Amino acid sequence: MWVMVTGGAGYIGSHAVLALREAGFDVVVYDNLSRGFADALASEDFRGVPLVRGDVGDRQLVGETVRRFGVQAVMHFAALAQVAESVAEPVGYFRNNLVQGLDFVETLLDAGINTFIFSSTAAVYGEPQTIPIPEDHPTCPTNPYGMSKLSFEYVLASLARARGLRYATLRYFNVAGADPQGRAGERHDPETHLIPLVLRAASSGKAVDIFGTDYPTPDGTCIRDYIHVTDLVAAHILALRALLTGAVASHLPSGAGYGLKYNLGSQKGYSVREIITAAEKVVGHSIKVREAGRRPGDPAVLVASSERIRQELGWQPRFGLDEILATAWAWEQKRQTVNKGQSEEHGR
Repeated sequence: MWVMVTGGAGYIGSHAVLALREAGFDVVVYDNLSRGFADALASEDFRGVPLVRGDVGDRQLVGETVRRFGVQAVMHFAALAQVAESVAEPVGYFRNNLVQGLDFVETLLDAGINTFIFSSTAAVYGEPQTIPIPEDHPTCPTNPYGMSKLSFEYVLASLARARGLRYATLRYFNVAGADPQGRAGERHDPETHLIPLVLRAASSGKAVDIFGTDYPTPDGTCIRDYIHVTDLVAAHILALRALLTGAVASHLPSGAGYGLKYNLGSQKGYSVREIITAAEKVVGHSIKVREAGRRPGDPAVLVASSERIRQELGWQPRFGLDEILATAWAWEQKRQTVNKGQSEEHGR
């Protein structure tokens, strides 16, 4: 069975490709490479995975691709996903994450594909009223990124009622770490995520910025729930199988649409300073820091309740913060080695 992975040349998407193949699925990656990297799929571990370069809003190319490969399900990771950037450039976020997303899912439904996994975010909740945050918590995003994702969630719910779409919305908390076998890892340009920034600072000797030291938290810095990327994509496989078998919605008539909604987090929060301290233990030396002002749109605390997916699908995260940092550090060292080799090659 063929699964299309949009954004499959990106961080989470590339890990999903590996997990899908290990689970016995055939995979086609669809990515415009605006944030992903074609060479992320160039290793032997991704041999045989076709890459189609295009925008999800390109109805003709999407239609041609799903027909060519006989796609039956989609994991949709392609999105703009930087909070600060969304505050500065909201139009681009709504156009990419919502408008093009609507074109995309309508094209899929027109082609007879009604199984859809959506990469959503904890940013849909905004400032939490309760911790940990359950899925039925009020949604009041504080930035255009979260707004665009929540808007698309409404699109999916409407299409489930109107056109029989069967979908899972997976709301990520902070995804981090790298494939334990070293086949894939975190890579953004520019990098905005805390853990890789901390580890790059550890590698380079430069300072890492702490954005905001006056939050209403024990040490004044933001608290986040970190989930290992391998555990995250394992949840996607469980959600896909649930949609394909109807295991969670077996009471519905054939052809009826429905949506599953799950938080993906560890149910434990760590502050920015705690992450830096834990990283120092992994790398074996101190890490320089530089304090800066708050970034717009950042809630003080985001910690998940992921009880629903644990109970309904049997999901159980395997990796804690130590493993997240250890695998991310191994990936960072590998990245540095590759970059050094490329620099030496170019210098000859």
